[in-house]
Parts: sequence; C-alpha cells; structure tokens
Amino acid sequence: MAEFSLGPKARSAGYRLAGFDEIGSTNSEALAAAAAGDQGGIWFAALRQTAGRGRRGRAWESPSGNLAASLLIVPDADANVLATLGFVAGVAMQNAFARILPQGAVRIGIDGADAMNGSGRVALKWPNDVLADGAKVAGILLEMGKTAGGRHAIVIGIGVNVIAAPTGLPYPATSLRDLGYERSAEDVFEALSEAWVDAFSLWNEGSGITEILNQWRGSAAGIGAPVAVSQDGIVRRGIFETIDSSGRLVMRDDDGARIVITAGDVHFGATASARS
Repeated sequence: MAEFSLGPKARSAGYRLAGFDEIGSTNSEALAAAAAGDQGGIWFAALRQTAGRGRRGRAWESPSGNLAASLLIVPDADANVLATLGFVAGVAMQNAFARILPQGAVRIGIDGADAMNGSGRVALKWPNDVLADGAKVAGILLEMGKTAGGRHAIVIGIGVNVIAAPTGLPYPATSLRDLGYERSAEDVFEALSEAWVDAFSLWNEGSGITEILNQWRGSAAGIGAPVAVSQDGIVRRGIFETIDSSGRLVMRDDDGARIVITAGDVHFGATASARS
C-alpha cells in the first residue's frame, strides 16, 4: 500500500495530497480535477502508472515502486512565464535529491561553478530531465488546462525511476537503485513536496525567475561541453554555453555562430560529437 505524505512545510503551506497504489496517469487525474473545479495546490502521487506519458507524446513507463507525481496549480502569473515552471520543478527535484542522497551525490550551485567542475552524479539536463551518471533518472512534463472558471491550470508531472529504469529507449536510463541508493517512492515524494515549496516561493509568480535560472545553471549537465540538438530531423552541433534569461539553450557552433534553441532533443558526450 502506498504511504505517501507531504512534508511539514508543504502541509503548512496548504498543499493537499491524493495518493494511489496504481493509476492511469497522475497528469490526467490532475487535469480532470482542474476541469471539475479544483483551484490547485494538490499533489497526485502513485507507485505505478499504467498510461503515463512524457514529452512529445512518448510513453513514460512506471513500474510499481517508482514515483509518478503531478502537482496542479492555478497561478496568477502572466501566461508568457508559465513555461518557466519546468525550471522551478527541475530546481525542486534537484534539491529533493540533495535532501535524501549522500552528500556530494547531487550537483548544486547558484553560479554554474559546480556544473563546470563536474561535481555530483545527479545533474539537470535541459530542458526538463534529471540525469545520474549521464543517464535519465527523472523527467518533468508540464501540461496546461483550464479551470471551470476559465483560468490557466498548470500540471507539473514528475516521474522518478526509484527502483527500476525502463529499457529499450533511444537514450540511457537508470534508477536510484541502480546507482546504489535504496530509497522509496514515498521518501522521494516527501522530499520533493518540501523542496517544491521553496522553489515555487522563489519563483514568486514569475518575478523570481532570474534566481531560479541561476540555480538551474548551477545544477546543469553539459555546460561548456559538446552538445547536439535535434529539431524536426535537423541536428545542430556545438558547445553548450548557457541558458538565457528566458530559459532557452544557447550554443556556439564550429564557426562561432551563436544559436538559440527553444525546443529539441539534447544529446551530450560522444553522441553530440558524432557526425553522420
């Protein structure tokens, strides 16, 4: 039986929780709640999803014991800053891992120094993944709906490979157990619920996005290294320089041209350097 619980800070902030052993999709449950009139501030957490999804409509495999969690919020922010909530979620997830994993396992910084020196096994990958030793250990998916009153409802879905990683993917994946960290989905969720409160407060309806992006950069994978970004079958290669003030990936190609990427599939290391 699932024994999810909110951390004390999350409870004090008024967040609510619906926990499940198994569910089709926590994101779908959250979107349905918004359409039914829920005004947000509720987490949906499950040990197993049978119809989970990731970016670009991809399936997100979630065997029993992994964490699937979705938060429904109805923010007062302008629509043009809502997409930056993915970076808020990334910072929260990274800080949650720092709470429950051994000291030094998680790359944490505010100015990019840790990202440049390669410290920490766990790091953030643009735009919305968490890597451990270069393999995906968690993913984030933002979806937008409407409340019964017509306001924007945002669902932040987070999947964490706690005890097992999916196979047969076009990219490497790992789990906390594979890394030698025995934690439960409930442990990860409680830490996430606490870390979210801090990160969301810092974001402050979008006015604090500069500091959120600074923290994200300090936990980022691949800054200063070769990167390849695939967009609609076109692959762009260069050096990953930073993310800009809007959260877009900035790279420099072989000719020194600055390229700004809004969306795409990102690859680092040997895959980024390979030429077709």
